Amino acid sequence: MTGLDLLAKTSRGLFIAGQWRESSTGARIEVHDPADDSVITDVADGSTDDAMAALDAAVAVQPEWAATAPRERGEILRRSFEAIMDQADDFAELISLEMGKTLAEAKGEVAYGAEFFRWFAEEAVRIHGRWMQAPAGGSRLLTIRKPVGPCLFITPWNFPLAMGTRKIGPAVAAGCTMIVKPAELTPLTMLALANVVAEAGLPAGVLNIVTTHNSKALSATLMADERLRKVSFTGSTPVGQVLVRQSADQLQRVSMELGGNAPFLVFEDADVAAAVDGAMIAKMRNMGEACTAANRFLVHESVAREFADLLGQRMGALTTGRGQTAGTDVGPLINADAVVSVGRLVTEAVDGGAELVTGGSAPDGPGHFYSPTVLLGVPAGARIVNEEIFGPVAPITTFTSDDEAIGLANATEYGLASYVYTRDLARTITLAESLEFGMVGVNTGLLSNPAAPFGGVKASGFGREGGFEGIDEYLDTTYVAIPV
Repeated sequence: MTGLDLLAKTSRGLFIAGQWRESSTGARIEVHDPADDSVITDVADGSTDDAMAALDAAVAVQPEWAATAPRERGEILRRSFEAIMDQADDFAELISLEMGKTLAEAKGEVAYGAEFFRWFAEEAVRIHGRWMQAPAGGSRLLTIRKPVGPCLFITPWNFPLAMGTRKIGPAVAAGCTMIVKPAELTPLTMLALANVVAEAGLPAGVLNIVTTHNSKALSATLMADERLRKVSFTGSTPVGQVLVRQSADQLQRVSMELGGNAPFLVFEDADVAAAVDGAMIAKMRNMGEACTAANRFLVHESVAREFADLLGQRMGALTTGRGQTAGTDVGPLINADAVVSVGRLVTEAVDGGAELVTGGSAPDGPGHFYSPTVLLGVPAGARIVNEEIFGPVAPITTFTSDDEAIGLANATEYGLASYVYTRDLARTITLAESLEFGMVGVNTGLLSNPAAPFGGVKASGFGREGGFEGIDEYLDTTYVAIPV
């Protein structure tokens, strides 16, 4: 079976109460291949009525699902993990087709995404409370953990499998039911995943999937219902702010994984070659279309030229093309608007005095491509270092002291990922304590790990996905007082 075969066996309807159905309006959404803008297929365009039907299904089975043995919930996740890995190449081809990333990148996403199911399969049986004697005596204190209840998950287009599994995994493990609204641009992988978890034994109604072009109306309708108890969103900060405000009326639990503006700091004592290796990972993962992508390269002035030249050579040698084509290093951006946005940021930086080391243009079509680009001497106030680029562009700004580097790194409303290259242990500790980010990578360009808590601070949101902390987002605590 190939990615197209996986697509052929995947329904393109709505998945509600364990059944595939058409939208109540009969409307459809076209899904495009970003490599040439051709239509791959279409999917059901769900309405608010469909969303409410999905919530009805989730609410109906919540009590039974919450009472399901933790071991059984974990085994369903384990079987789902194994099924995804058995079809890893097919899932990778489907991801590459609808999102554009290379097959190598897509295979990495499959392995990463599936791992959340394995991790939370093991966490399902480790949900526990505590028992203690009251300090004053005379009673015992018992705490128990209970599933939050029906959840709404809104996932982005850039990691169509992994952004779903790291929400679905802990929810299943905790005993929560859910409605998933995948991105309009990349819904196919999530629909294929529905078949996997259903075949693994997940009861009907626990997972419901509603594809739609009108996410705003769908989320507003669901969040106005008091039966929905939890919302988890991955996407832009402005949308996250709207959802947080909407959650207030029903006091829903919320997890927000929002925008990023990750600094990549290279100090004078760093191994520059190793820093370039890390920069290629931190910048070029997913063509730079990742919230954890290195967005600003802050490099000590004594090694900036060396770093820029080496990074320029590496970036300039990359081959752009269709993700499924052998030899392709960099796939297309998600759509034409993304290419225009990246191009404007680069042009403004060059006009403002930055040196173009390599790249700096969009190849002729078809498809939504932008050449890997390195800029040196970018002013600290340039728009390209203050906005999330979401493309294959590395802007380099220099610094002269540790305090200046920390100040530049923290001079952003965002606080998701950060990267540091230095061989000084004391400096490493100082930076880890001083950088205002939820994650700090030391001498590595790869942060994401299902066993680690993923999330940010400030305008990058709150809540954590993955790690021991990930399941806590889906559990409430009840305290029981027992006189003795």
